[in-house]
Amino acid sequence: MPTEILPGVYDITCTRTESGRIRAFCFEDGTLVDCGLPNTTDALLDGIARTGIDVERLVITHADRDHVGGFDAVVRDLWVETYVPEGAELDTEFDPDHRYGDGDEIGPFEAVHVPGHRDHQHALVDEERGVAVLADALSGADQRGLPKGYFHLPPETFTDDIGEAERSLERLLDYEFDAGLVFHGSSVRSDASEKLAAYVYR
Repeated sequence: MPTEILPGVYDITCTRTESGRIRAFCFEDGTLVDCGLPNTTDALLDGIARTGIDVERLVITHADRDHVGGFDAVVRDLWVETYVPEGAELDTEFDPDHRYGDGDEIGPFEAVHVPGHRDHQHALVDEERGVAVLADALSGADQRGLPKGYFHLPPETFTDDIGEAERSLERLLDYEFDAGLVFHGSSVRSDASEKLAAYVYR
């Protein structure tokens, strides 16, 4: 079931597991960011339909299975244009339509390279709307049992290079956004840039 977490921005939670949610984000401009696991595609497609949004593009932030598992199903069912980071390796039937890198514009978003969790990972920032999709560069603090509404680095065990992940956060400080959307834990829906700065300079 999709939840409108901001005006025109939907969190589509495809399933809930012991370790958290599997989700995608859908925007009223027709952008879908990431696409869950292979076995959550029915829930994802149902959630998209319930938003009433005509999805035109699928943007992948990084190639972890819980972010790309529905790639072929989304392409097959919705005939979307696809954008995948340079260096990301996908085991999919369909090839990406576009490869993107740092600074590229995709619809209303600017891609920001934030390596660490994965070397090819990118965040997507729409400063005009005041929203950033932060991939797995950050998690919601409640993933660690802390209060909602704040950020935390993902667990080191799931991160390729924790030092690089920490350094990548400073790149995001160059942008202003009120909401920071994360895939693990709860998104930060207000004062996200300020809360990120407080976390980085803690």
